[in-house]
Amino acid sequence: MIPGQALLLRIYTDENAMTGDRRFFDILVERARSMGLAGATVLRGLRGFGASSTLHGGQPFDLVPNLPVVVEIVDEEAKLKAFIDTLTPDDEVGLVTLEKVEVVRYGGHRRRF
Repeated sequence: MIPGQALLLRIYTDENAMTGDRRFFDILVERARSMGLAGATVLRGLRGFGASSTLHGGQPFDLVPNLPVVVEIVDEEAKLKAFIDTLTPDDEVGLVTLEKVEVVRYGGHRRRF
């Protein structure tokens, strides 16, 4: 990815969303990587609610809190729309958004041995 205009895809779900025996956010990251997208990041929230108005995360006596999670992916429009097309009605997705962003710098991490 070169600096310039791109899109930011955000997929909102929760930490305990599963597909089979795997966390849904892990599946999204692996899918993005296999499709050649520029990168993906999983962000864990402290608290939140969505369309159902059910509060997620941070209850005092929760043994296994169900924290909100956002998967962010930045890339060009065509690649992100192809990725969105892989989502199915059975996926545990709360909200999906796209917004314009400007990529100022990409890469620069050096592998350390």
